[in-house]
Amino acid sequence: KGKSILYICFIYHASGLDRGFKGQISAFSSVISTVNQKKEATENRSSPTHLAFPNIKNVKKKQRIAMTFFGLFVQIPLEDVEKAKSSGDWKTVYDFYLTTFDSFPELSAAFKKDASASFNTIEDSGINAKFVNAVYDALLNTPQDIQKTNPQFNNTSTYVIYAHLLRQTASLVEADHHFLAHWFKKLSQKRFKPLVERLLQFISLRLFPAKPEEFPPISKCSWWIPSASKVLALLNTANNLVHPPLIPYTDFYNSTLDHIDLMEEYHTWQSFGNSHRFSFCQYPFVISIAAKKIIIQRDSEQQMISIARQSLVDKVSRRQRPDMNMLFLNMKVRRTHLVSDSLDELTRKRADLKKKLKVTFVGEAGLDMGGLTKEWFLLLIRQIFHPDYGMFTYHKDSYCHWFSSFKCDNYSEFRLVGILMGLAVYNSITLDIRFPPCCYKKLLSPPIVPSDQNTPVGICSVTTDDLCQIMPELAHGLSELLSYEGNVEEDFYSTFQVFQEEFGIIKSYNLKPGGDKIPVTNQNRKGNCSFTFFDHHFSSFLMQLLRPEEVEILVCGSPELDMHALQRSTQYDGYAKTDLTIRYFWDVVLGFPLDLQKKLLHFTTGSDRVPVGGMADLNFKISKNETSTNWLPVAHTCFNQLCLPPYKSKKDLKQKLIIGISNSEGFGLE
Repeated sequence: KGKSILYICFIYHASGLDRGFKGQISAFSSVISTVNQKKEATENRSSPTHLAFPNIKNVKKKQRIAMTFFGLFVQIPLEDVEKAKSSGDWKTVYDFYLTTFDSFPELSAAFKKDASASFNTIEDSGINAKFVNAVYDALLNTPQDIQKTNPQFNNTSTYVIYAHLLRQTASLVEADHHFLAHWFKKLSQKRFKPLVERLLQFISLRLFPAKPEEFPPISKCSWWIPSASKVLALLNTANNLVHPPLIPYTDFYNSTLDHIDLMEEYHTWQSFGNSHRFSFCQYPFVISIAAKKIIIQRDSEQQMISIARQSLVDKVSRRQRPDMNMLFLNMKVRRTHLVSDSLDELTRKRADLKKKLKVTFVGEAGLDMGGLTKEWFLLLIRQIFHPDYGMFTYHKDSYCHWFSSFKCDNYSEFRLVGILMGLAVYNSITLDIRFPPCCYKKLLSPPIVPSDQNTPVGICSVTTDDLCQIMPELAHGLSELLSYEGNVEEDFYSTFQVFQEEFGIIKSYNLKPGGDKIPVTNQNRKGNCSFTFFDHHFSSFLMQLLRPEEVEILVCGSPELDMHALQRSTQYDGYAKTDLTIRYFWDVVLGFPLDLQKKLLHFTTGSDRVPVGGMADLNFKISKNETSTNWLPVAHTCFNQLCLPPYKSKKDLKQKLIIGISNSEGFGLE
């Protein structure tokens, strides 16, 4: 059919050889006028002197350049080239090139290690990668008129050719895509990253062309972007097959998509799924986390309005008086029974979970304008994750929380944590929690959100690499056990039983029935290294669009701090940014080491992480505190507000600020 998978796979590097060959020969020695004249040339093979070799002796320099170029292209025996150069009889060289460029299979075979060998393994494509790279690098140095016809270059004049190449690749059967993904993963980062960048640029320029006249009408090339997205998906799959990945997952983000109608894309995806109707949401790896947050926020707002409207209609249809409280998820809790009250309220009001959250503390006057909601999250998370509560343990080596076996049978409270995480994302609240990445990987497994609330999630395979994120010492020990070449039973003298300290008491657990009596041997040691993560029913609003890393950022924020950005976006109440106290403050803060900067952020906002939108999304405010300068700074974490007395010297401000942010455990509630 003239389409070999081998050709399509490596045409990314070698595409344009056909046209490049024509142009190069024409430019250097006029060996062949055009490939379109192959038939006429074939008829004249008996008289090679009739070919375009005028004044060969006068163009020796050009021939040497041409032969250097040819030598990179196809593995023709060098002795044939030397003979042709010395005798002037180029028929052998001519026949070789004419045959090679006459068909896709022949062209592909020129780049194979063995022209007769098969390429039916994912580990070996059968391609001479060094030769392909040499050809590609040679193409980069060809004249512009050659590059114009090569779809591997960024010139928009090549995009029509490039688009057809992408469509051919995208239309391959699934089995061929499987081969491609595994072959692409073997590319070096130097070769892999430009492929991704070129595809992203292709999509961006098709969406927002600088010169629309350079492209066909969108009605005639509506398949361009879908084809490019499918090929990007192959590269993304290849990237995920390698550990560590060839490039960061964020390198697949296309910031151009931040400027399109994301909600239209999302609604198209909701309506048609992954059917024939294209949506960028089918390829969420190209959508930035900032854009995904916008989709989630707008979808949340629309659902809140829709559900509130439906509640109002239901009330009116039953001829009942409407109540404004029916428009919200109203949480009434006692501070003294925070966890139990919250669990009861969320259980009773499951149907209202997608309404706007509103919190009231029993016995306290106050209207929740967002501050009480944030305080409820802060207090509840602080209590649930406290070691004395027994639900989670904190591992200092990995700086993260993990599930305690003490309450491993209390599914309702673990479900509460899942609901809190979903509500936090739904209501744009950043939580001060630390789970390892494998937790979010399990949270998104299976990758499709179940419609049945009782369907368990978190069912996915894990390895010692995942365990290393939580308990690195234990993971190291298990890895040594697995790789030990001696007699495991005699040297380790271990059984399928583990010991764990809980509240000062050492408890034993069997990893399998009768595990305390089963010795670990070379034959069964893999069973000893299988460990179970949580299988609890985490109810969540987290979406299929997200990667585990992105879920973590949405829930907990980013650890990357930019204090200069915070300075630029800070608002002032009672101060001006030019006031001496404010200048002292920023001089001190910008000079802080990272740990003190994190303490300041935690002191003022309740978390040392930054929301998806960056520091500007914190709405950080510094207010003047008209008190004695002997007082320490005060923070209202519910409003991201720092109350700063008018300290008279930088030294005094620095001293008081460090004391305040370093001794801020607990909540000072009036």
